[in-house]
Amino acid sequence: MAAYTGRGVHGQVVHALGSRIVGGELPEGTTLDLRALGEDLDVSLTVMRESMKVLAGKGLIDARQKRGTFVRERTYWNLLDADIIRWQVDSGAGQRLMRDLADVRSIVEPAAAHRAALHRTDQDLEALQSALDAMARAHMHSPADAAEADAAFHRALLNATGNEMLARMDLLLEPGLRERDRMVHSHDRTDDPVPSHQVVLDAVRDQDPTRAELAMLDLLAKAVHDLDQVTHVPDSPREP
Repeated sequence: MAAYTGRGVHGQVVHALGSRIVGGELPEGTTLDLRALGEDLDVSLTVMRESMKVLAGKGLIDARQKRGTFVRERTYWNLLDADIIRWQVDSGAGQRLMRDLADVRSIVEPAAAHRAALHRTDQDLEALQSALDAMARAHMHSPADAAEADAAFHRALLNATGNEMLARMDLLLEPGLRERDRMVHSHDRTDDPVPSHQVVLDAVRDQDPTRAELAMLDLLAKAVHDLDQVTHVPDSPREP
């Protein structure tokens, strides 16, 4: 799901409170004093109430008679929401999130590549090639463009399966993929992503489902390695 695009004070309040909730500063079950929070953030009660509607839509809060507005349990959060994904990463929970994303991708994308090789059309191949060309242009120059091109490639691959439900799996994968790409492509320690994607495209173009599936498994292994490269923190030297 797309990130919240509210601007100005309203958008700032949504992001400030969302970050506090996801980061644990406002734990699950906490009753929220809207007036006190508004004074803390220096905004009106009207702005607070409108912000609560956005956060409620993300599953972060709820309101009940006698209890008031409160932070919901994590099981109710929309963990596929782009803002919640970003707030998790910013709060230091990115490692768990990216591990879960890698697990989901390992289940979905090799099978999608296999099916795409059997069902792709010329239009699908054009979309895949266009995304790959954009990836090549963006690599090492524009992290944002590189992330967009990567998302476009994987979206085109899902579309190439010819299965409408699989094609909509981009709603599940893309928010986390974009956040992962934001982390990876803004770092200079990662390798060129084009060759691994080119191997997948070649197998899909050749209508070789087994090769396409194996190529996607290799691509996903590289994705995990690239993320490890940018998130690994070397051990501190031991005291003598």
